[in-house]
Amino acid sequence: MAKTRKTTDAVRIIDRMVGDDRELRAMIDEERAGAEIAQLIHDARTKAGLTQRELAELIGTSQPTIARLEDADYDGHSLGMLRRIAAALHLRLEVRLVPDQEAA
Repeated sequence: MAKTRKTTDAVRIIDRMVGDDRELRAMIDEERAGAEIAQLIHDARTKAGLTQRELAELIGTSQPTIARLEDADYDGHSLGMLRRIAAALHLRLEVRLVPDQEAA
């Protein structure tokens, strides 16, 4: 049996734990996507120098809604809301479909 090198890289540790479990890998990918969207919103807002309340006012929603959108555990991101945020921050929203490396 080949010896596995020790690592402290969380992504590599999780990858080893998941192995070939496609269902678990899909769940992890979905969670990662939610966290990335939340981080993108937060980063764009802070780069624009806006508070959550100020962004909320620009797009006609409430500060708690922006807080939820910036929460990595939130599952309700919609394309429409992302478009509104992008427009308010003078950004262009891009959505891409990329090859699934697991299916290859």
